[in-house]
Amino acid sequence: MSAYVYILRCKDDSLYTGWTNDLEKRLAAHNSGKGAKYTRGRGPVKLVYSEQLTTKEDALQRECEIKKMTRSVKLALIEQKLNK
Repeated sequence: MSAYVYILRCKDDSLYTGWTNDLEKRLAAHNSGKGAKYTRGRGPVKLVYSEQLTTKEDALQRECEIKKMTRSVKLALIEQKLNK
């Protein structure tokens, strides 16, 4: 089963990183106020980056790596994905 790590841009221009098995369902949850506590009140959110990984463990590890990145590195990662 595939897993995804993703970055959302909130309406206050902050970035949120998470993981899921169902990207569309999770994005809908964030936008309905039923996602993470962080994104509640910061919606609507926009998906700006995602990676598909093979296992939940890989997604959790990648999420941890991305969360340790500075905002500028995350923005560069997003930009790099857009330019592919």
